[in-house]
Amino acid sequence: MTQADVVVRRQIIVEASVEKAFTVFTERFGDFKPVEHNLLGVAIAATVFEPKVGGHIYDTGVDGSECRWARVLAYEPPDRLVFSWDIGPTWQIETEPENTSEVEVRFVAETPQRTRVELEHRHLDRHGDGWLSVRDGVADDAGWPLYLARYAALFTAGS
Repeated sequence: MTQADVVVRRQIIVEASVEKAFTVFTERFGDFKPVEHNLLGVAIAATVFEPKVGGHIYDTGVDGSECRWARVLAYEPPDRLVFSWDIGPTWQIETEPENTSEVEVRFVAETPQRTRVELEHRHLDRHGDGWLSVRDGVADDAGWPLYLARYAALFTAGS
């Protein structure tokens, strides 16, 4: 197994300042996270990104239920954030932190109004047996590429 086997990297360019790119990613996470990516069992009313180390990313259901599926590990506006991926190979919540992977997102200014957003999902092998399904799922077109495309569309939609 090589380093490349356990890491998924994706990037996208957005027409926005690095500060705006970071803010939109954190404050509007629920606007680009696909609603069909849902572990609740009921429709999602909102997805919340708590902007602090020790915060969570979680979905709330229309019935008030809650699913905390990530922990914020680093929060360094406007340059970088890291969160855990607490979803295991069976697409259920993983409660043991040592069995979770992590996602780092870096915001790199290419010009004052253009930002490269670099996403690295690493330590996928920590998920144990079946970790390849997690890697393949997040690397698939319906994984991080979909999230990033929908994120970038928030800038072109004029919103």
